[in-house]
Amino acid sequence: MSFTLAIVGRPNVGKSTLFNRLVGKRLALVDDQPGVTRDLREGDARLGDLGFTVIDTAGLEEVTDDSLQGRMRRLTERAVDMADVCLFLVDARAGITPVDEGFAEILRKRADHVILGANKAEGRAGEAGVLDAYALGLGEPVRLSAEHGEGMDELYHILRPIADEFAEGAQADAPEVEVDVAEGEESDFAPTRAKPLQIAVIGRPNAGKSTLINRILGEDRLLTGPEAGITRDSISVSTDWMGTPVRIFDTAGMRKKARVVDKVEKLSVADGLRAVRFAEVVVVLLDAAIPFEQQDLRIADFAETEGRAVVIAVNKWDLEAEKQEKLRALREGFEKLLPQLRGAPLVTVSAVTGKGLDRLHAAVLRAHEVWNRRVPTAKLNQWLGAMVEAHPPPAPKGRRIRLRYMTQAKTRPPGFVVMCSNPDELPAAYTRYLVNGLREAFDMPGTPIRVFLRSQGEKNPYKGRKKAAPSKLRKHLEGRREK
Repeated sequence: MSFTLAIVGRPNVGKSTLFNRLVGKRLALVDDQPGVTRDLREGDARLGDLGFTVIDTAGLEEVTDDSLQGRMRRLTERAVDMADVCLFLVDARAGITPVDEGFAEILRKRADHVILGANKAEGRAGEAGVLDAYALGLGEPVRLSAEHGEGMDELYHILRPIADEFAEGAQADAPEVEVDVAEGEESDFAPTRAKPLQIAVIGRPNAGKSTLINRILGEDRLLTGPEAGITRDSISVSTDWMGTPVRIFDTAGMRKKARVVDKVEKLSVADGLRAVRFAEVVVVLLDAAIPFEQQDLRIADFAETEGRAVVIAVNKWDLEAEKQEKLRALREGFEKLLPQLRGAPLVTVSAVTGKGLDRLHAAVLRAHEVWNRRVPTAKLNQWLGAMVEAHPPPAPKGRRIRLRYMTQAKTRPPGFVVMCSNPDELPAAYTRYLVNGLREAFDMPGTPIRVFLRSQGEKNPYKGRKKAAPSKLRKHLEGRREK
């Protein structure tokens, strides 16, 4: 999905009808009475060759109290802040109302991209309302009929350049991963102001992610508080952290999937997972009081699966009384519960006092350096020979699996190719043996390591070649041997 589109407007202007039209299903309830939609509903929309996420919102009303309508309005305003594009619908048959004018002013201040849509514009009944919509100051209105599917082509042509803009921005921000390795060449991935080191801070709600980032920034840029779940969407901030240009993504707290019932929270978690894909190093922030809960393990495993360098940071360390005993228990739990990240840095910090941030900075740089590590082919094959001699691969059905040679194919994260016979029969346990050996021999703790097994049968360079004609010397020697 390239961008998120929120459909907003007064009650009963046809937001849910348009939502159903874009997703191609009757997901949202539709009725003539206003106020049917109360929560946010998201769906995967298709418009021509465009794919995007669309959000149906509750009708905007002029209330700010804690009533149901007031809470619905705050939810809709939050969707406006989270969405990349807002489609502001007005009722062309009812004309422009003072409520429309008030919300147009809000959208001008809060939304970067606003599209004005005049719905129910089919026939002559809606012409006057379309002309009145120009007075809102949001540009030329798009004539739509969500019920009959009119105006979809015009909406597509407006969204097309916006989608291209977001695609270009995403491509520019996305880190280089799975980089092919060329022997003898060294690529420089040192962070610069043009290409800062991208870090995502993820964890459960109330672990202190926003407080930690504020401490790194040296100012209260992000909203914090004792309540869990204050951060809703991923916010990226750029800074110079102890001389290293970085872009840090603050993310929403990730709870167990079964506990996530609020639509906004679902969008927030999806946004946090997307931030992991935009990061090079992921800092998994734990609460020292309750570390390594099941959700912490899932979050760390997701970062490893995405192939990102991982640093484990334990926050609220200033509140711990028995620090040495607690640290010993943390290390034991880490080795036992996250074997796939064996050796990854584990740092204790206090986001409130700032203690331990220097160690966290060093751990992040170290993890990034290992993530970019390259190993020469000659050293790899010397190591492979020693590993096979120490522990030969099994012989299924009496046929020994031969590991012939090994080379590094990629970095970010490190990826290695092993040419062998019968790769499908090599057990996963032996592959783990090789991965653990790589970590220890070439000093690559914690980073994800990929090992790919390939059959050499198809790669024989002499297969299919014609035999060379025998030389005169060879003919002479063969002739003497016959005599």
